[in-house]
Parts: sequence; structure tokens; C-alpha cells
Amino acid sequence: MEKLSDNLKKIFLAGVGAVAVTAEKSKELLDEMVEKGELTVEQGKVLNEELKHNIKKTVKDKVNVSVKASSPEELSELLDNMTPEQIEALKQQILKKEAAEAEEDEDECN
Repeated sequence: MEKLSDNLKKIFLAGVGAVAVTAEKSKELLDEMVEKGELTVEQGKVLNEELKHNIKKTVKDKVNVSVKASSPEELSELLDNMTPEQIEALKQQILKKEAAEAEEDEDECN
């Protein structure tokens, strides 16, 4: 499980690094535009804040970490850490999978 935690930590840090670099580059671009007179300082500050907000929102919406258990112990630990809503969603997925498999078996028999 320690290996899994290390990998999750690396993925998280890579995401944070990407956000930091993007925010830094956008700030540099806005500063350059202000220097050229294409934007006022105030407009640059507002745009920079909007970009930061949009980046955070995009990361929150789009970055999805999936964890694959490689042993029964890891699977048990993952289940222990799930919320009741996540457990219910998992149950629904299992039921759908079982129904699809039963339908396939029935089609093969006919």
C-alpha cells in the first residue's frame, strides 16, 4: 500500500506542478501585455485572477485519479476508505455488470 501512496503522491505533485507552471506562464504573458500597453495593470490583475480561478476549476473537474488494487488487502483498504455514496455507486455498477453478463449467457444459450 505504501507503493500506491507514493504513486498517488507523485501524480498529485505532478498536477500541482503543472498548475503552478501554467499560472506562472500566464502571469508572465499578462505582464508582457501590460508592458506593451495592450492591457492596463488593473486589467492584467483581473485577468490573472480569472486565469487562476479557471485553472483551479479545470483541474478539479478534469483531473481524476483512479486507483487499481493489486491485492485483496489493497482492495479491502480502498473499500474501507470509500464514502457511503461511493459504495452505493459501486454496488450499482456491479449490478449492471452482473445483468449484462447474465444477458450474454442467455444469448449464448439461444
